[in-house]
Amino acid sequence: MVSRKLIKVIQDHSSDLARKWLQNVQKSSTTPTYQTFDEKALLERVQNVYANLGKWLEEETSQVEHYYTDLGAERLEEGFKLSEVLSALSITKRVLWEHVLTQGLLDSALDLHQAMELNNRVVLFFDKAAYYVAVGYEKAG
Repeated sequence: MVSRKLIKVIQDHSSDLARKWLQNVQKSSTTPTYQTFDEKALLERVQNVYANLGKWLEEETSQVEHYYTDLGAERLEEGFKLSEVLSALSITKRVLWEHVLTQGLLDSALDLHQAMELNNRVVLFFDKAAYYVAVGYEKAG
């Protein structure tokens, strides 16, 4: 089972993670449309992802498929390039792991094992998210 302690850290710090993500997308050369988009809307969107990530990791539901398929279609309508959306997803994952690694929670072999389990689940989750974003983007185009 995915470590509840690590999931709780992610959920409890969703606002901090969202702000860090925004800083990253605003300075990245791979996300120019994000740099001109409404900051408040971006923060709300990504904070929702971090806040719901634990639930999405532990429950294999079609909710993730629907959420990210819709997200792909919405980003196309808003004028984002698919490459930017996929880069923003990658930044979402990177910010998450930077946060987990800097929290000092990985002190024991068990903690490291749970972190690796979480990492595997997160990688699979974001792979699925990227796929469904592309599907939604293509269907809307």
